[in-house]
Amino acid sequence: MRHLSPARLFMPSLIVLCAAISPALADDLVFMLNNQTSTAITEFYTSPTDVDNWEDDLIGSNPIASGDMAQVTIADGRSQCTYDLRIVFDDGAELIDTQDLCEIAQYDVSE
Repeated sequence: MRHLSPARLFMPSLIVLCAAISPALADDLVFMLNNQTSTAITEFYTSPTDVDNWEDDLIGSNPIASGDMAQVTIADGRSQCTYDLRIVFDDGAELIDTQDLCEIAQYDVSE
């Protein structure tokens, strides 16, 4: 019979304890932005509902044409789900909304 040292018996418990007390890392929020309007989307901003400023434009120089979809990734390291959304169209019109982005796979923008 093999003899295990006390250190070897203690090691698995230590690993489990460290995993339990380390902070959880937030997953990226990934969803499809579906433009069901007759106008191209030129800008798309988000910010957590508790933040007063809009964060970076998430679609950059790649407008989403009428009838098209694009994958959007929010990789801000937060564990928050509820975000304010600001959508700017090529005619200058804007749409402001609030969504729980953890609960959706696709966000439909319609007229």
